[in-house]
Amino acid sequence: MASLAVAAERLKDLSQPIDVSLLDATVGAFYGTGSKDERAAADRILQDLQGNPDMWLQVVHILQNTKNLNTKFFALQVADLVTALILVLISTAMPNLVLEGVIKYRWNALPGEQRDGMKNYISEVIVQLSSNENSFRQERLYVNKLNVILVQILKHEWPSRWRSFIPDLVAAAKTSETICENCMAILKLLSEEVFDFSRGEMTQQKIKELKQSLNSEFQLIHELCLYVLSASQRTELIRATLSTLHAFLSWIPLGYIFESPLLETLLKYFPMPSYRNLALQCLTEVAALSFGDFYDLQYIKMYNFFMVQLQVILPPTTNIPDAYTNGSSEEQAFIQNLALFFTSFYKASLLSRSSLHIADDALSNAHIRILESSQENISALLMGLEYLIQISYVDDTEVFKVCLDYWNSLVLELFEAHHNLDNPAATANMMGLQVWSSFLFLEILGSQISSSNLVPLLHGLVDGIGSQIMQRRQLYAGTMSKLRMLMICRMAKPEEVLIVEDENGNIVRETMKDNDVLVQYKIMRETLIYLSHLDHDDTEKQMLKKLSKQLTGEDWSWNNLNTLCWAIGSISGSMMEEQENRFLVMVIRDLLNLCEITKGKDNKAVIASNIMYVVGQYPRFLRAHWKFLKTVVNKLFEFMHETHPGVQDMACDTFLKIVQKCKRKFVIVQVGESEPFVSELLSGLATTVGDLEPHQIHTFYESVAQMIHAEPDPQKRDEYLQRLMNLPNEKWAEIIASARQSVEFLKDQDVIRTVLNILQTNTSVATSLGTYFLPQISLIFLDMLNVYRMYSELISSTIANGGPFASRTSYVKLLRSVKRETLKLIETFLDKAEDQPQIGKQFVPPMMDPVLGDYARNLPDARESEVLSLFATIINKYKATMIDDVPRIFEAVFQCTLEMITKNFEDYPEHRLKFFSLLRAIATHCFPALIHLSSPQLKLVMDSIIWAFRHTERNIAETGLNLLLEMLKNFQASEFCNQFYQTYFVTIEQEIFAVLTDTFHKPGFKLHVLVLQHLFCLVLFCLYGSAVYIFVSDYNGVEGFLPFMPTLVWLVTEMKFGQVESGALTEPLWDAATVPYPYPNNSMFVREYTIKLLGTSFPNMTVAEVGQFVNGLFESRNELSGFKDRIRDFLVQSKEFSAQDNKDLYAEEAAAQRERERQRMLSIPGLIAPNEIQDEMLDS
Repeated sequence: MASLAVAAERLKDLSQPIDVSLLDATVGAFYGTGSKDERAAADRILQDLQGNPDMWLQVVHILQNTKNLNTKFFALQVADLVTALILVLISTAMPNLVLEGVIKYRWNALPGEQRDGMKNYISEVIVQLSSNENSFRQERLYVNKLNVILVQILKHEWPSRWRSFIPDLVAAAKTSETICENCMAILKLLSEEVFDFSRGEMTQQKIKELKQSLNSEFQLIHELCLYVLSASQRTELIRATLSTLHAFLSWIPLGYIFESPLLETLLKYFPMPSYRNLALQCLTEVAALSFGDFYDLQYIKMYNFFMVQLQVILPPTTNIPDAYTNGSSEEQAFIQNLALFFTSFYKASLLSRSSLHIADDALSNAHIRILESSQENISALLMGLEYLIQISYVDDTEVFKVCLDYWNSLVLELFEAHHNLDNPAATANMMGLQVWSSFLFLEILGSQISSSNLVPLLHGLVDGIGSQIMQRRQLYAGTMSKLRMLMICRMAKPEEVLIVEDENGNIVRETMKDNDVLVQYKIMRETLIYLSHLDHDDTEKQMLKKLSKQLTGEDWSWNNLNTLCWAIGSISGSMMEEQENRFLVMVIRDLLNLCEITKGKDNKAVIASNIMYVVGQYPRFLRAHWKFLKTVVNKLFEFMHETHPGVQDMACDTFLKIVQKCKRKFVIVQVGESEPFVSELLSGLATTVGDLEPHQIHTFYESVAQMIHAEPDPQKRDEYLQRLMNLPNEKWAEIIASARQSVEFLKDQDVIRTVLNILQTNTSVATSLGTYFLPQISLIFLDMLNVYRMYSELISSTIANGGPFASRTSYVKLLRSVKRETLKLIETFLDKAEDQPQIGKQFVPPMMDPVLGDYARNLPDARESEVLSLFATIINKYKATMIDDVPRIFEAVFQCTLEMITKNFEDYPEHRLKFFSLLRAIATHCFPALIHLSSPQLKLVMDSIIWAFRHTERNIAETGLNLLLEMLKNFQASEFCNQFYQTYFVTIEQEIFAVLTDTFHKPGFKLHVLVLQHLFCLVLFCLYGSAVYIFVSDYNGVEGFLPFMPTLVWLVTEMKFGQVESGALTEPLWDAATVPYPYPNNSMFVREYTIKLLGTSFPNMTVAEVGQFVNGLFESRNELSGFKDRIRDFLVQSKEFSAQDNKDLYAEEAAAQRERERQRMLSIPGLIAPNEIQDEMLDS
């Protein structure tokens, strides 16, 4: 520590060349294994140096004298961005490396001579370091960093300002094998930057330009790669060349692959262990290419030769899962790459087919289709599929995901052909032989065949196609059968299953969901449903056979039973009802028998879990078989007394799921019964729930309430509700009676917990009953409000006396839980109740003081956020009828809540979202109440909205943006349009651009765009051209854009374009007192203001670039898609979103794709699980 203190003093003096050895020691202490205090002291010294404004002057000296790589990188980090570039020009011998940020963000702002000096310098340093074997190996990380920087420069300079780059690089590569190796690394980086990582990094035009340049100059690269692979004996160089080829093969012109020795060369390297994986990766890229049929013969030749080689490397008899488990990392990588090769080769055909919108026999250019054309090729195809089946059993999640993705595609393709076979028109369309095109074809031939004669012709054509489809199904029948067994054996765990085996082999309740497993289950379920449709009998046979082995003990294990039952449950709805009924009767019978004959609590828990899962997936069967339904429900009641972890939870969840789909069956008198099942259940209610925990009881009550909801007779329904609530109502009456004698009784913690439990039970019942819950809530409502008021006063006094920490005590938390549950119960009832005005009149007025008044009077830590959501629900429910109450709501919650949530972005997180949800409800349904706010109050509202969408919490920001859109639209349609926009237009535009260009707010991109589009359309200015910047040529012949003077532009637009302003605004947006010259219209003002705003915010962009962007916004403002694309390109061009994950910018398109996929799934029986279908499955 003493030495570091001395170092700190000596390093502070930057008037002399810095002591590099001392700096090395300090950096070494920071990265070393010394004590925590030593590393902290070194960190402080380095941070002080980084912050010293004179430190950049030492960069050259440090880089020239240090041998420590960490010290070099430290020097690079402290170098000022622009200064470091200038430093290059004044220091000819400086081996400097500048940060990538220099090139990314400020490159185009530098003078041309500085850019040339930089790129030449970087190139020279790379050549210098890579020309010598020793320096190249020792400084490899340093050289790699230089390569990255060079590629960043290329993205700006090449091809327009550095046309000779590729020829220069190829020429340099031929001078030395080490230089050649590094040139390969540069080419690989360049390919990846342009083709893999360009989205969000460059504009679409720049990406297109770079791709065209790489394509046009690839011949030199191709010749270099082939030369190296044919002439070099150097292992590192050959591996680097293969790695570079791998990056290029997905996009280069096809002639370079198929009309050159490249494929033969790759196949030559495939058997060699040193190059096997890299060669296989290259072959995989070739296999994944999808295009016309011109190179089919080369593909088949490649595949057959590959299979011959593979059988030598990995004989077909090999147990691939065992080989993978026991293999080295290289051998495991080979299995992974082999999976990628097969799936890429086979899947390319499916991609071709889907992209061309034709299928099976109409497409002769698919790889796999050509393999089906001869017996020899069929043998090779089936052998490849057999390899892939074996690889699919490998115990590696990533390998299985690769295989599963292909199997899903294959069975989908086979299913679609099979699914459309019964519909001639659909089949013809699927084959690219649409009916209208058949008429056209006959007309061209001059045929006189009438339309009546065409129908038999079409049917005959379809019969021929159908025959071929059936033959193709038969070809894959064996593979599909093995695939069914694979899906059954490896089925992922569904979300509904709560009982799992832990790492110690114990059966426990699952505590956390694994999202990866759930995604995998979804894909496997879909695949198995397609397989079931292709052959119901084989699916049934394999499942029943495997289940019989569980009964005999031949194949018994927890995992085997689990995967089998998960697979059985996953195919619900895919079979014809009669077959499904027969199948399920045997499955449930065998599972119940297995539960009886199997000993051990863990074993029984596993079986119980599987029984519950299976029966929960087949509501159609249960609705059609009352005795089975009753047996299953009674079995669930048995499981509710089983105390093994997870069993009771799953029993209650399954009971709820079954009741939701079969509730009508429980309220009618079944054949052979004397009363409805619900009546029988209510008679024994206390016994049934006797062993359940409170949260399980709530689920049970919700289930029974679902049954009661299905009762059509109001008198019976009220009777059932009274019987259901008898136990909690008796306890409630007892508590209220005791409280009337002594309020102190309500302060006991056990009593508080009981009150909370009663309220939660009521909430569960209200969730199911909705309007029909009215008799019950009317019974307890006023007493409930009194308890609410009493507990609220108790909380306030406790916090007032105990300080802020009192709010965190278990006692206060318990009291607040009762308050929250009271509010939740009222909100649930009002939300679920049908829109009946009398309900609102009955329940809203009594809540005004006990709830709203209490919120306003309370200390901040004692205010419940549920008050905000409750009144948001009330306003959303009763809409304009609440206008008269808005001022009182506003007065009670607005000011005090804002004071709570605007101090920072962290405190009171629940209040934030619910506050803005309430404000949005008011803006949507009670807007006239906002219009009558005073100016200070309205400003407070607008400030709070701006604060909301600046929030980094996604839900709050999106709620704020939606609220803003509501306000903008409502004010536009109001008589106060001009006043509002004169006050807030500029502020809103500025704030929206601020969050739009801030990477923390990317999820709000769609709404940012909608707000900006609204603003730009509001100042609609109809131009037939663009004249914000006037294009001029100065006396030196330099072309560019000059910022306009508004009056000059007005003259130009008057002469050149003509103008019409037809927006909703009739008053100027600018303040005449502060603007020195008048604008001709609002459109001109907004243009100039936007250009100045963005030009100031993004100094790295030129005036012309900003002007072009703003012009583009005005030109595309009426077309959302184009408007959005221009903003996306601007975000890339401004460099604010470079090197970021920009998927949120395309979220809207992704959501549309998901909806299209759901509609497709709904058209296939069984693909959407019965419990996921929103439409209620009505009982017959």
